[in-house]
Amino acid sequence: MDTVKKKRNFIAIAFLVISGVFGGLQLFSKPLEGKPVTGKIEAPKEVISILENSCFSCHSNQQNLNWYDKIAPVSWAVNKDIRRAREVLNFSEWGKLSPAEHKGNMYAILNMMQSGKMPLHEYTLLHPSAKITPKDIEIIKKYTLSLSSANPAAQHKNEPHPASSIPTAAPTKFPVSPNEVQYTPDFKNWKVISMSTLFDNSIRVIYGNDIAVKAVETENFHPWPDGSIVVKSVWKQEEFPSGEIRPGKFINAQFMVKDSKQYKDTEGWGFAKFSGDDLHPTGKTVSFAKESCIACHRQLAEKTGYLFDVPMKVNTQRLIQNLQKK
Repeated sequence: MDTVKKKRNFIAIAFLVISGVFGGLQLFSKPLEGKPVTGKIEAPKEVISILENSCFSCHSNQQNLNWYDKIAPVSWAVNKDIRRAREVLNFSEWGKLSPAEHKGNMYAILNMMQSGKMPLHEYTLLHPSAKITPKDIEIIKKYTLSLSSANPAAQHKNEPHPASSIPTAAPTKFPVSPNEVQYTPDFKNWKVISMSTLFDNSIRVIYGNDIAVKAVETENFHPWPDGSIVVKSVWKQEEFPSGEIRPGKFINAQFMVKDSKQYKDTEGWGFAKFSGDDLHPTGKTVSFAKESCIACHRQLAEKTGYLFDVPMKVNTQRLIQNLQKK
């Protein structure tokens, strides 16, 4: 009997200790800071419904958290994720963004959904209703393309825009992005390291300066060496009567400049985008790259030093040597 009584006493004491520790943790669980909604996203109802269901709990000031999300230590991780998510994208502050930023954010959202990176897997484990379906992705894709007035390439048949006609700003003064990345037309003379296209009927040619090219050829890009500059020049596709596809109207030139000291908050990369014939830079403040660029690059391109479209095998000399050995 004494043994049974001691065992019961031990269980009771252990329960009280655990309850005390658990209760004490709640004293350190501070609720998220409440913030106002300064500008809601305007989009079709079906788009809003998907975003509210799968994104708003983290990427807005309108959290719809379950009771277990508010209990420490779970709440610590939840609050941290929400604060980080708000920094990257906050639908409650959508009105502060320009139409170009709206479009860029929707492309980023679509990329994240298509790659299965968002919503986070650990979030959907506890919130299965937030999972994205193929139908949801198609709805978001259709809306995103509508922001660009994306039409089939054939509609540009009578609008020739030679690939060589990348706009060049006045030679005495080139545009500079808010984070001090300067446009330079010199990239047109650099080596092409890759090419790609997207569902928006675009053609993308990726150029690298000498430092970037050497890093690619030696497969030494994790991390990329300081001084590397990579430029992705984007055109609309133009389809000729023969069926041949060529670059058409110029869209933008996207710069990535590696400087590990200057751009610590964005993995050492300075991001910039220069759009249209006037090459106007994207972003109003230096924080635009942290909010709009690096999030996708962290999620989708960490293995290649945060750069998309790196060739799988580009070291020609090593490839030839390996072939000669066979």
